[in-house]
Amino acid sequence: MNPYEKIKELTKQNGISVRELEKRLGYSNGYFSKWKNVSPNSDGLAKVADYFGISIDYLLGRKSNTADEGKNEAAVQLGGLFRSVAKKEELNDQEQQELKEDLDWYMKERARLIKERQKRG
Repeated sequence: MNPYEKIKELTKQNGISVRELEKRLGYSNGYFSKWKNVSPNSDGLAKVADYFGISIDYLLGRKSNTADEGKNEAAVQLGGLFRSVAKKEELNDQEQQELKEDLDWYMKERARLIKERQKRG
């Protein structure tokens, strides 16, 4: 799978179009479609990887379907959910930051409770 196909897959998972991703990252319409036939530049790869919270290696198809990749997919889905809620609820930057902090707290607390339960058997 080439980087463009990976981007299509990621945008679909996150409920946005490729065009919307291009717009959010400051690229012109059709920028990513060129990646079907031309090697992408490192700046573009880095921006996409950072946006979705994945590695450049994943975009380039260098990673096989491993447990780490499954973790990346969960992170991608969580990031997509966050962006979807922020967009739907029209949250400004401050509100998004507050939501992120609340989610961080919740996930850490939930992980702690899960670990405690596992220790008790």
